[in-house]
Amino acid sequence: MERRKPSESPLFQQLLGLGLALLLVIVVTSVLIALSGKSPLAAFQAMIKGAFGTKNSTAETMIKTVPLLLAALGLTICYRTGLTSLGSEGQIVIGGLMATIVGIYMGGLPKPILVPLAMIAGMIGGGLWASIAGFLKAKLGVSEIINTIMLNYVATYFVSYLISSGPLQEESGFYPQSDLLSQNAWLSSILPGTRMHTGVIVAAVSVVAVYLLLWKLPLGYQMRAVGNNPIAARTNGIKVARNMVLAMVLSGVFAGLAGAIELMGIHHRLMNGFSSSYGFDAMAVALLGGLHPAGVTVAALFFGALRTGANTMQRTLQVPVSLVNVIQGLVILFVLMQAVLRSFTIKLFTSKKGAAAKEA
Repeated sequence: MERRKPSESPLFQQLLGLGLALLLVIVVTSVLIALSGKSPLAAFQAMIKGAFGTKNSTAETMIKTVPLLLAALGLTICYRTGLTSLGSEGQIVIGGLMATIVGIYMGGLPKPILVPLAMIAGMIGGGLWASIAGFLKAKLGVSEIINTIMLNYVATYFVSYLISSGPLQEESGFYPQSDLLSQNAWLSSILPGTRMHTGVIVAAVSVVAVYLLLWKLPLGYQMRAVGNNPIAARTNGIKVARNMVLAMVLSGVFAGLAGAIELMGIHHRLMNGFSSSYGFDAMAVALLGGLHPAGVTVAALFFGALRTGANTMQRTLQVPVSLVNVIQGLVILFVLMQAVLRSFTIKLFTSKKGAAAKEA
């Protein structure tokens, strides 16, 4: 059997595509910074220092990474099953809502019970919210893209009503927010002097869990088979509709967990915009990570560092913090183009080798 060349390895080609995408992001971003009259090198140094320069900045990067990572892990399951969900943002919001209800109305429970209970409530809320789109897709063939987009709006405005003039508005009634969660529902700090909480540990465990699910368990094999070829999967006895619904539910479970952790670890009360668009950024994280838990972890850390380091870059060099949104947009653009970039690069090197061989 002919031995495959390293350059023909799927892993090598995937890494090549991602590497080229990130290189183009750096080049284009550098040009934009230079056009604004600032030094690209100084800007990137300020961003890295702001993200990892001190204990506190590193902790801030980690807590921004957690919701991105959890939501992206859920999307990894969803995308591997052949579904295209855009609904993580709404699922995060619903997860935060459910955790808030438990954290306020069951606040008398001891912390070892209340914290897991609030997390489970967030997971159930996110999973049930995602199941709506999954069921409509599997049973009626309705586009999950449209459904998940619309469900984002429903979740956001529903929560806004609850905390603005509904039953969850704080008792004083001054601001559109809920009362504080019971302190028994707050996540404990794991790095003294910082806001880094136990949600980091939960996220790390989730990475392992998703890897085991997708690559070591029969259920994960079935989901990936459905994503690769639903017709062949159905022919081999795999229940396509059931796996689609389950994948969407699991996607919502992890997004709901992200919302619960963000509420319990950082904000400690439900308010508008608490999700900070983590659900939308998670789509880029999942794509950049190659839909693999290890890659998604690195990509989530990268996006978390962008969010944290942007403020330092803005203060130090007066570079607009909105540039981070540009960087994230470029990441999505070039990651989607990575197959084209990879193919072009491989053909370029192959043609050069062929020309050199002919000259020899």
